[in-house]
Amino acid sequence: MLGPFADPKAVETLNHQMGTDRPVLVQYADWMSGFLTGDMGQSYAYRSPVAPFLGTALLNSSKLAAVAFILVVPLGIFGGVIAALYRGRPTDRILSVVGISATVVPEFVSGIVLILIFGVWLRWFPISATWSANAGFWNQLYHLILPSVPLVLILFGYIARMARAGMIEALDADYTRTAVLKGLTYPQVIWRHVLRNALLPTISVIATQTVYLIGGLVVIEILFHYQGIGSLIYIAAKKKDFPMLQAGVMAIGALFAVATLLADLLYARLNPRIRFGGRE
Repeated sequence: MLGPFADPKAVETLNHQMGTDRPVLVQYADWMSGFLTGDMGQSYAYRSPVAPFLGTALLNSSKLAAVAFILVVPLGIFGGVIAALYRGRPTDRILSVVGISATVVPEFVSGIVLILIFGVWLRWFPISATWSANAGFWNQLYHLILPSVPLVLILFGYIARMARAGMIEALDADYTRTAVLKGLTYPQVIWRHVLRNALLPTISVIATQTVYLIGGLVVIEILFHYQGIGSLIYIAAKKKDFPMLQAGVMAIGALFAVATLLADLLYARLNPRIRFGGRE
């Protein structure tokens, strides 16, 4: 902060002002207590509290992540279900190859290709995800569609493959054959018995991919000039703004814990054996 040729006394004074001359455990305890009360310290780069920057970045990233999830979850589940119903056929092979191929392409590659095709050549979407201050809901959604597509391509293969595996396992289960022998129609068997049980492992995969989604946001937000949590963490690391970096990483960890908890609750909701397993 003071430069490579700073006077040692000035460095000592700054360390005392920032509290970095105290024991590490004391610094950590003070920072954690402040974090829990909303005080995340002062940014080294901006000379202002960290919390407002973090709140704005989280809000922006949540918008992008929501658009990506709204697109990829139904598409992934639908693709997995169709592949399972037509397993071994060309439809199954095409969906499997497309899903795996899209998964292995990095976000910065697919993002650049999408920008060139839909942003530069066709001009269907803006190449920047930054909108004006008075932009409405549809205008913001219009700016977020193109940045969300690389995230959709990455996650589609994982969700579709897990949904396919769950569907195949459920289709071969004894309760499915029993439902057919009882005289239920094929759509009723799929909707009432197969699909509900097949989605259980898929929910866990969706929750675990939250971390990958956040990691992908760093690349996408830099590529599309979007002011989200990924871009904030990248800039903080580049500028060695440690209070901002600490708050961003801690916020991401908290979000992952919440997403995992929600996945467990939804898993228990869909699986009665989890809810009533302890009641003998």
